[in-house]
Amino acid sequence: MKYVTTLNGKQFEIEIQRDGSLLVNGEQREVDFRAMGPSLYSILMENLSHELVIEERDEGDIEVQLRGRLYTGKVLDERAQLMAQRSGGMMPDSGEATIKSPMPGLVVAIPVEVGQAVTAGQTVVILESMKMQNELKSPRDGVIQSIAVQAGQSVEQNKPLLVIASNEV
Repeated sequence: MKYVTTLNGKQFEIEIQRDGSLLVNGEQREVDFRAMGPSLYSILMENLSHELVIEERDEGDIEVQLRGRLYTGKVLDERAQLMAQRSGGMMPDSGEATIKSPMPGLVVAIPVEVGQAVTAGQTVVILESMKMQNELKSPRDGVIQSIAVQAGQSVEQNKPLLVIASNEV
C-alpha cells in the first residue's frame, strides 16, 4: 500500500512492502514500529530507538512529536491523494491556521509578535512539557494574526496558542 505523507511542507511517498519493510521515496528502510499506548509509539530505525507521539487533528491532519520537535502533516493513501488533487484539495494553504498545544505544558517563549511575517518551519512557540522544550513551528508562510497566551502561562492539550493568517490577499 502506498501513502503520501506531508510533514512540515515536505512530501514523502511511503510504500509498505509485503514483508513489512518500507520504501521511502524509493529507498528501502528497515523499521520496527510498535504502539506503546493510545498515541505513544516506539520506532527502531537504522539501529536507533525513538519514542514519538502521533496525534490526529481536525480533517485528517496529524501532529508528530519526535526528539522535542513538533511536525504537522497529513497522510493520504493513493486513492485519497488522487481525489484531493482532482478536487483541488492539495492547493497551498490559505485562510487561518491555529497552532494548538499538542500536550499540557508551560509556554516558555513566544519568539514572534502580532503582525510579524513567518515562514513555514519557523519556530512560533516554545513549550515545555515533561522537562523537555518543544519548538512549535509554523506549518506555512503567513502573518501572526493573534496570540492567545503569554510566556510563563500553563496550557492544556489542544489549547489554541496563536493564529497564523495567510499572507495572500
